[in-house]
Amino acid sequence: MRTVLLAAAIALVGTIIGTRFAIRWLVRRGFGQFIRDDGPNTHHTKRGTPTMGGIVVVISTVVAYAVAHVATLSPPTASGVLVLGLTVCLGLIGFLDDWIKISRERNLGLHAKVKLALQSLIALTFGYLSLCFPDDRGVTPGSRYVSFLRDISWLGLPVWAAIIWVVFIVAAWSNAANLTDGLDGLATGAAAMVFAAFAIINLWQYNKSCGWADAGPQCYDVRDPLDLVVVSLALAGACFGFLWWNATPAKIFMGDTGSLSLGGAIAGLSVCTRTELLTVIVAGLFVIITLSVVLQVGWFKFTKGKRLFKMAPLQHHFELMGWAEPTIVIRLWIIAGLFTVVGVGIFYAEWVVGG
Repeated sequence: MRTVLLAAAIALVGTIIGTRFAIRWLVRRGFGQFIRDDGPNTHHTKRGTPTMGGIVVVISTVVAYAVAHVATLSPPTASGVLVLGLTVCLGLIGFLDDWIKISRERNLGLHAKVKLALQSLIALTFGYLSLCFPDDRGVTPGSRYVSFLRDISWLGLPVWAAIIWVVFIVAAWSNAANLTDGLDGLATGAAAMVFAAFAIINLWQYNKSCGWADAGPQCYDVRDPLDLVVVSLALAGACFGFLWWNATPAKIFMGDTGSLSLGGAIAGLSVCTRTELLTVIVAGLFVIITLSVVLQVGWFKFTKGKRLFKMAPLQHHFELMGWAEPTIVIRLWIIAGLFTVVGVGIFYAEWVVGG
């Protein structure tokens, strides 16, 4: 548990202090955010705000994980390294996207097809590696089964299909986080709650792991659950620390660097904790906001030009309705919190009722 607490503390302090220096460095070089011309008019006042702050979140998380393990002389695990690797690699795609926007002074970065291709390549690699590295019980970080509260025994997939399933999960969550990142602190705060929920789930899985000699029939066959607690709380701590600077009025944006990496972390944790479908509930706010975009596009095409919302994603619809930005963020945080509580409650209830 020392490793867990140390990682969370280091990540929290790392983003609180590190973001302050990042803001100064980015401002001196003029690395500011470009704003969509078709977005809410209130957003034009944010033009020039430093972006790419997600770099600090990713670095703080990785450093916290590494230092905590070195300080406690505990080795890293395959699951922890794979989740962090996915987080870093998707963050690099986001960084490239942000860099193109800044260097070319426009609001368009990587072409959508190029971004999706890079995400798919990284997800393929993660999906394949997640089925490698069995422990002494033969358990790998990922699984060939679709999972809800644990692997669903009758939903086993061939290896190739399991990898494609992981690619879909990674693409879905990374883009969902990207769509949610539109208001000051919205995605950061919601992600922090999701990672805190994962930490609770992972800790319960560790306490009830099939690796223990006295494990009962309801035990969890998850590889490295305790190390996934370290990863989850490091991510939660980094997000909470970054929120100090990212809350309204934001002094810095995390950009695609942050949103893609956080979405990747959610995807990686869902795969390695065998809670892929449960994550749809735990991270329900991200799902709702993504669905608002899907519905908007579908309705626009079906009705030949009519809109279901004033603007998508959903948070911008509320802005155009006249809601103040802090009001929208706080209310959506409440919704995000309710989803995480319900998700963790369902996870625990399954144990209580005996499966």
